[in-house]
Amino acid sequence: MDRAQLVIHARDSIARGSKSFRAASQLFGRETRERAWLLYAWCRRADDIADGQDHGHGMSAVADAPARLAEIERLTALALVGKPTSDPAFDALGVVVRECGIPHDLPRDVVRGFALDADGFQPRHADDLYRYCYHVAGAVGVMMAMVMGVSAGDEDTLDRACDLGIAFQLANIARDINEDDAAGRCYLPDDWLAEVDVPPGETMRPLYRSRIAVLAKRLAKQAEAHEAAARGGAAALGFRDAWAVLSAADIYTGIAREVAAQGDHAWDHRVVIGRAQKLAWGAKAAMLAANRKRIPRIDRTGLWTRPR
Repeated sequence: MDRAQLVIHARDSIARGSKSFRAASQLFGRETRERAWLLYAWCRRADDIADGQDHGHGMSAVADAPARLAEIERLTALALVGKPTSDPAFDALGVVVRECGIPHDLPRDVVRGFALDADGFQPRHADDLYRYCYHVAGAVGVMMAMVMGVSAGDEDTLDRACDLGIAFQLANIARDINEDDAAGRCYLPDDWLAEVDVPPGETMRPLYRSRIAVLAKRLAKQAEAHEAAARGGAAALGFRDAWAVLSAADIYTGIAREVAAQGDHAWDHRVVIGRAQKLAWGAKAAMLAANRKRIPRIDRTGLWTRPR
């Protein structure tokens, strides 16, 4: 496919895979929007290969995780050196990396997240959880900042972009505890589970729902802390980019807050944010973006920070 065809493929991928990201991406200017779609297409495809999914749907335990990881590594390596891969999502990665000057270490960091899952990752402590969140989402946040024109030398803004990715992933983990459990995964740290006396492998037993709800609230609180720090990075962006980022931030921390609010019933059905609420948050984000230079740059002291 040529670039225009890759963009169409990526647009269709985000439409099928994430209504929230698709809605936020519409706020970007054309060039940034296309590049965001191209990057998303690679992330979505690699995740689908790793988990045997179709655009994020139907995750289940896979019997050939090492082979799937090897395929992701092979295709990513080809894309990064500009070689055709025969997979449009990986070709899309090659395009956006070249156009935006994204360091190859960043997509490789994301692939390391898939390697963690392939190896049966289970965090023992909170630091393990944050390291995982960096690999599967924080590094993507850093790449997205570069797509929006943030330079590789602006470490503080890139840290805040990483914060936003981590906030998104913490919200996803809180929302998807039930789905992850069905696939044989658990991203709640061992010491957290021990603290509330939930035995390993029994996360979703009805007996323990109220205890898991306590941990989901903790995830939501941490997501909000990283999201609050991330907002300060909006000052480095143009209006449309800041509008999109602030809208996405509201949507995903909204998911985390809703999971926390529903308590024991948070996993009776998948938590989603309705169109009307998304529009309201989008309007609020537009006003904040117009005054983005006034958004306070909250001190990040105490927050987990990406590796240098």
